[in-house]
Amino acid sequence: MAGSKTGVVGLALVASLALAGCDGAEREAQRAADAEAAVEIAEFPQQVLWGDTHLHTDNSIDAFGFGTRLGPEEALKFARGDEVTSSTGVKAKLSRPLDFLVIADHSDGLGAMRRLYDAPRLLIRDPTLRRWHDMMHESPEQSQRAVAELIDAAATDSLPEAFRDPEGREENMREIWDAHLRLIDRYYQPGEFTPLAGFEYTLMPGGNNLHRVVMFRDGYARTSQVLPYPGLQGPVDDLWDYMDAYEEATGGGALAIPHNSNLSNGLMFELTDSQGGPMSADYARRRAMREPVVEATQIKGDSESHPFLSPNDEFASFGDAGWELGNLPLTERKADTMLAGEYLREALKRGLSIEQRTGVNPYAFGMIGSTDSHTSLATADEDNFFGKHTGNEPAIEDRALEPQDLGTEVGRFGWHYMAGGYAAVWARANTRAEIFDAMMRREVYATTGPRMTVRLFGGFDFTEEDWRGDWVGAGYTRGVPMGGKLVDQGKAPTFLISALKDPEGAHLDRVQIVKGWITADGVLHEKVHDVVWSDMDERRMTGGKVPAVGDTVDRETATYANTIGAPELRAVWTDPDYREGESAFYYVRVLEIPTPRWTLYDAVRFGIELPAEAMADAVAQERAYTSPIWLGPADPAPRAERQAGWFARAWLRG
Repeated sequence: MAGSKTGVVGLALVASLALAGCDGAEREAQRAADAEAAVEIAEFPQQVLWGDTHLHTDNSIDAFGFGTRLGPEEALKFARGDEVTSSTGVKAKLSRPLDFLVIADHSDGLGAMRRLYDAPRLLIRDPTLRRWHDMMHESPEQSQRAVAELIDAAATDSLPEAFRDPEGREENMREIWDAHLRLIDRYYQPGEFTPLAGFEYTLMPGGNNLHRVVMFRDGYARTSQVLPYPGLQGPVDDLWDYMDAYEEATGGGALAIPHNSNLSNGLMFELTDSQGGPMSADYARRRAMREPVVEATQIKGDSESHPFLSPNDEFASFGDAGWELGNLPLTERKADTMLAGEYLREALKRGLSIEQRTGVNPYAFGMIGSTDSHTSLATADEDNFFGKHTGNEPAIEDRALEPQDLGTEVGRFGWHYMAGGYAAVWARANTRAEIFDAMMRREVYATTGPRMTVRLFGGFDFTEEDWRGDWVGAGYTRGVPMGGKLVDQGKAPTFLISALKDPEGAHLDRVQIVKGWITADGVLHEKVHDVVWSDMDERRMTGGKVPAVGDTVDRETATYANTIGAPELRAVWTDPDYREGESAFYYVRVLEIPTPRWTLYDAVRFGIELPAEAMADAVAQERAYTSPIWLGPADPAPRAERQAGWFARAWLRG
């Protein structure tokens, strides 16, 4: 059962098992420690690291039921650049390896679907489990149907009792978890490739998505002292209790990453606490500390903004199609009144409102992207997309047209899936500690797949002259990077913004700053500023808008040309609407020129005809979202001190 006491007790129950029979694990831990010690730590982050913090393997109940037969080791090999064979027999390889990876298999039922599949039929007494067992053995289609039923049962709290039975669960989970932790320690190559321990906490009241990925800073010696925390029952406070207990018991670090707020039906970013009461300063502070970053974009849609909430933003709609119907299993349909609690821009504004009332901003989060792929393959590339699950891999030529519903309701199709995204991290070195710490300080950004290099610094005295010298050093010494806070000095803030195209991708259309602010009377506002764009002399702003960049995509061949746009855009921008005393946030959105989506590549490759609705969405402007920089009064405790609080506790415990 879930509950704060269960989280703490669970730590004690498994602590005695933590290091049993782990001589090999200790050797790997020592090897990793020695390798980490040899990695040079830069004064400031010099390059961006690319990764996926949300990948599922055959240890996830839904991934296995959907047909995934690749495990964590194949996932690690693929992410570091090796060629593997997918579950459907297709050769798969990234054109560029990733720098880091979090395998985030579901904590609920970890490895359970494989055990059910392998179980002798005569020993399965529960009729529902026996039927699911038979369906998985009958055909891939029936196996996917069994998982759809399981998702519906989890959403409606009607899972078979035998599936909930804790007898043997800890033992089975311990075996899988320990093997996984030893594996990622073995693949850890500090300075080159970093796997981090994690799992997905799958809270889903009524089918409404309140999922989080939990990510650890530590290796086997600490993470083996706990088991992944179950999430179906909630509330989320219990997860935070688990994280508190982990840090207190081990001296390690853990953070949680909410995702798919667009499928929460308004519950992810509420104005209340988890019990429906007024949000207190303590609750707001705890949420901000425990959840420093949010997954802004992934395969199941984009959560940055929505046209209903931002009608004056011409680029607010991205990846919405299909996901606006309702929650994850479509057990509850979507209403416009729910949208404000789902999208990140509105949540950032709500954070200002709560801060004005309580003194603490619960939604001072950074933004990352990740895949949420259930194929063990962390790819967000449009021309190399291996799908959400094996029923959506490129071996299925008409995958773009196939129903792809996660529950048993109908309404979503393959073409609704996005190919992205990725997490971009400005870390001082490619190590677990440096990647984790960058996320804690929110020096991260999201992309929908392309690997654009984006930097953002905020200060009060940046000028064009800074570009002629060490502008990165100036950004850190005279300002704050993305994720930081500026203390209001009675004058308008100025921002250094730099964006470079993906070296293997498309040119850039424009760079925008999205500003949100709150006035003294509590009224919230937002405005999107076009800061710099390609061909500014020819594309002159008229009526407050920059003309469209154009479109070079050939729909017949699924190709495009970098004959429009720019390879690099940079600017120094000062807020023209600054008012002293008004708290605000600023984040950068970078847009590429139009390029083909995976659906258009499929249509050309396999000779399929997309329906009109899908064809209209077959070309898109991929994008990046930085973590915000906040502007406001000085905090009671310095922000860096609050963010580093857990580091201090860890150091004191040795």
